[in-house]
Amino acid sequence: MVLRPETVFGSQANSAVEVGLVGCGGRGNWIGPFFPEFTGARIVALADVIQSHLDSTREKFKVEASKAFYGPEAYKELANSKLDAVVIETPPYFHPDQARAAVDAGKHVFLAKPVAVDVPGCKSILESGKRAKGKLSFLVDFQTRAQPVYQEAAARVHRGDIGKPVFAQVYYHANRPSKDRTQPGMDPGQARVLNFYMDRALGGDIIVEQNIHVIDVANWFLQAHPVKAFGTGGRTDWTGTEYDAGDAWDHFLVTYWYPNANADFNSHQLTRAVADLCVRCFGIKGAVDSHYGGMVRIVGDNEWMGAEKDDTFRQGAINNVKAFIESIRTGKLVNNAEQAVESNLTAILGRMAAYAGREVTWDEMMRSNERFEAALRLRW
Repeated sequence: MVLRPETVFGSQANSAVEVGLVGCGGRGNWIGPFFPEFTGARIVALADVIQSHLDSTREKFKVEASKAFYGPEAYKELANSKLDAVVIETPPYFHPDQARAAVDAGKHVFLAKPVAVDVPGCKSILESGKRAKGKLSFLVDFQTRAQPVYQEAAARVHRGDIGKPVFAQVYYHANRPSKDRTQPGMDPGQARVLNFYMDRALGGDIIVEQNIHVIDVANWFLQAHPVKAFGTGGRTDWTGTEYDAGDAWDHFLVTYWYPNANADFNSHQLTRAVADLCVRCFGIKGAVDSHYGGMVRIVGDNEWMGAEKDDTFRQGAINNVKAFIESIRTGKLVNNAEQAVESNLTAILGRMAAYAGREVTWDEMMRSNERFEAALRLRW
């Protein structure tokens, strides 16, 4: 007996997965096209708090006007509309509430990193991830974990090619972002949203919002999270320059103590002259030397050249988009919420230690009930 495909799978075979995009800014418009281009999924709904972004993105993806939701509650309207999955590309401050709304509505979740800006937010994401398990896919977009060369490097470290890792060098050196499309006379709330990566409350500071990429790889290679950290850092005077935005720091220096290794972490956004995102782990047999968007290799007794230059940023995102949509089509659900939260909390631990200028333990951080309050006011 031959059954029609729709009888077997419960719905028409090869029908397009329908996706809603929350966040129509730069990142949303960059990653959004990957869904139709590489998976055949359709973007059928949008939500944003900036009308001009919503309008231009609606035109780009040819979304019906009735499915373009505007305002602070727009993400809820989108999550409760007819679609299969919600893609969240908004400032991290909003992620916990938006992810919870999507899971509550029975929608699969594709979430930008970081997942939250504070410990309560991380715990909320962890709870949403647990409620999704076995029912929905919940994928946080860490590009390095999706790249085969990084996967192979991690496997070689874990099998002992460099010996037992005892020390790690972790850094994120980058140029300071200039103000993003901020116009004179713009609503202050909208200006903050546009520059959320430089806003402590909306982005979590640079160690959480951006530096988490390398912190995540350090946790991955070392197969643990730190037990404590000591840190420092600060913010340079950018008054009168195009880089005078927000209240985030522009450099951090943190020592992380892992159960079986120590890690030196540092980051800056001071000059474009030297830029690199690097994680190196050392053992008595050698070292893994990995660079986001660059070389990935092992040197020492078991030398291995993984890549002279890896397309981590773009290809990693594409791989995650493909894996996410494939999981919906096949029912082989994916969920990395716990892993994402662990790396997010590691970044928060470093931030807490640096802000306080003292040693902070993992357990002390986990007891923190401090919530970042954005006090964001937007004109509607």
